[in-house]
Amino acid sequence: MAEQLVVFTDQCKEQLAFRYLAGQNGAYSVVFSACQLASGDRNLMLKAFYTLSAILDGQPDLLDSAGQDLLLQTLQEYREDAEMTLAGIRCIRHACLKHEQNRQDFVKGGVLPLLTGAIVQHGDNADVVRTASSALRIMTFDDDIRVPFGHAHDHAKMIVLENDGLRVLIEAAKAFTDNSSVLSELCATLSRLSVRNEFCQEIVDLGGLNFMVALLADCIDHPDVVKQVLSAIRAVAGNDDVKDAVVNAGGTDLIVLAISHHLANAQICEQGCAALCMLALRKPENCNVIMEGGGALAALQAMKAHPREVAVQKQACMLIRNLVSRSRDFSQPILEMGAENLITEARATHKDCDDVAKAALRDLGCKVELRELWTGQKGSLAQ
Repeated sequence: MAEQLVVFTDQCKEQLAFRYLAGQNGAYSVVFSACQLASGDRNLMLKAFYTLSAILDGQPDLLDSAGQDLLLQTLQEYREDAEMTLAGIRCIRHACLKHEQNRQDFVKGGVLPLLTGAIVQHGDNADVVRTASSALRIMTFDDDIRVPFGHAHDHAKMIVLENDGLRVLIEAAKAFTDNSSVLSELCATLSRLSVRNEFCQEIVDLGGLNFMVALLADCIDHPDVVKQVLSAIRAVAGNDDVKDAVVNAGGTDLIVLAISHHLANAQICEQGCAALCMLALRKPENCNVIMEGGGALAALQAMKAHPREVAVQKQACMLIRNLVSRSRDFSQPILEMGAENLITEARATHKDCDDVAKAALRDLGCKVELRELWTGQKGSLAQ
């Protein structure tokens, strides 16, 4: 059986079409039986779970309640065993991606303490920490188009309030100061958990902000890490006190550096402008720091570099608006950098940019034609 499982796993990993064909021909129930038959034989169980993980990749609908129970039970029984834990968590990750019902069933079945427990138990194992962190993050997704309302927010609160998730993730980061892939995974999960003001503050209190800023400085050449850290800083800066903490930790200069360093990368430009936009919101003193650090210029360079990327244009317009809305003195220097043409161009090119571009131009003191969209006059609805 072991040999067949290995051969079949390799086939499943080749491409989704192969996995789909196998799934259509009853492969799931056969693999599930193999997992049950292997019970007690650790090496055979590992191979069976690798196969289960391979067949579930992109096909979360295949998993049934018996499979969920088996996965939860295995994680419980083999919590000391890093390899078995990893194999089980990989199956759960594939089963929960784009599948709201599976997520809810696993959370009801008690998966969250098993995931945070795995990070604590195997805190020195990079693969377990990265995969368990990723599985926690997937529990906070709202990516199943078949479901109008998911439980993403509730799951995030449960991870933080009932399972001490923020402390677990930030403590785990301390063991991997030189492993950028683990740290960027932890950052990505922290940003998904920053759903309430007090959670953002707790991340700072636990030392999470310091590790993000240090990570941004150390890994400035790694675009994937930079993108995740910027997204995490943007998320925690939703809290006004945290905005000040980011600025005091030297975060603004690093964000500007990241944008300039990766000017060709649209996602980094978008996340960088969005992070600065959050820091500038309702904070004139932060706007001074951003202006002095070259934030406005970096945003305009990003607009110039990515004229077709609506997200970059939008975030840059919002940043410019936040910079000048309470500090009109900045309007002139920003206009001298060529802001008006770039913002007018963004407005003309992208329909989605119209409102934010208009607001930015208005606050910069430029002449904007404000159209009345509907006045409630002319004719009735019954035509």
